Amino acid sequence: MVKFNRFSDSAEYINFKQGDIVFKEGDSGDMAYGVKKGEVDILLRGRVIEHVLPGGMFGELSLIDQKTSGVSVVAVTDCQIVPINKRQFMFLIEQTPYFALDVMSLMADRLRQCYSSQDESLPA
Repeated sequence: MVKFNRFSDSAEYINFKQGDIVFKEGDSGDMAYGVKKGEVDILLRGRVIEHVLPGGMFGELSLIDQKTSGVSVVAVTDCQIVPINKRQFMFLIEQTPYFALDVMSLMADRLRQCYSSQDESLPA
């Protein structure tokens, strides 16, 4: 799993308590999020498809395509979550090109995981 170290120093974050819903399937996709502290689960149709630890990121797909979220995210522990809007996301890509590669790697990992969980193979 790709780890984004830049979230650990962020002064801007939102606190979530264990069990809080960060967002749910169908919500607007205008933000991505980084996990500063704590852990969250990404759920697809009520089933956990990924457990995200500090340094992890989620919500990037909806931020990129501006469509509603296809998943829900719930805080497994008390969390500090760093919101990343479109402007901040574009700044990170422009200033640190490896950030874009890391996001693409994260998206590829998740896509492959979804295929493997359905017992289908993903073409290379």
